[in-house]
Amino acid sequence: MSQVIFGGKPVELAGTPVEVGQEAPDFTVIANDLSEFHFRDTSGVRLIAAVPSLDTGVCSAETRRFNEEAAKLGNVQVLVISMDLPFAQKRWCAAEGIENVKTLSDHRDASFGLNYGVLIKDKRLLARAIFVVDSNNKITYKEIVPVVSDHPNYEAALEAARAAK
Repeated sequence: MSQVIFGGKPVELAGTPVEVGQEAPDFTVIANDLSEFHFRDTSGVRLIAAVPSLDTGVCSAETRRFNEEAAKLGNVQVLVISMDLPFAQKRWCAAEGIENVKTLSDHRDASFGLNYGVLIKDKRLLARAIFVVDSNNKITYKEIVPVVSDHPNYEAALEAARAAK
């Protein structure tokens, strides 16, 4: 998919789209403590949720849902990536009691957005998307939500994460 609907209008996605079955590309984002987070340093099953901004209703609800589900998933690392600044992510997580997911910022280089093909051109935001990566570093699930303001298919993503274990 090279387009999604944002604000009622089609917008182009930049970067290299990934596909199920391929090796998960590395990316570098910023953690809430301002340290660099390199995907290559992670292992096991990972569920990656890309959201436009934690300060919106759908993104907030999505992150809270994955935070609740993460505790039930066991050894699945849940990463939520947005263009929000790390300071804002840290404040939001504290206010919402988010402890089971790791929020990460792609604001500096758009490394994740470009390496996974979900950077919204001209907006410098990420499209809403879910990826599941197994312990062999293969992408086993991909959903790019066609209308950015819609929720992802939570059940399909969670089932994919459980199946990847």
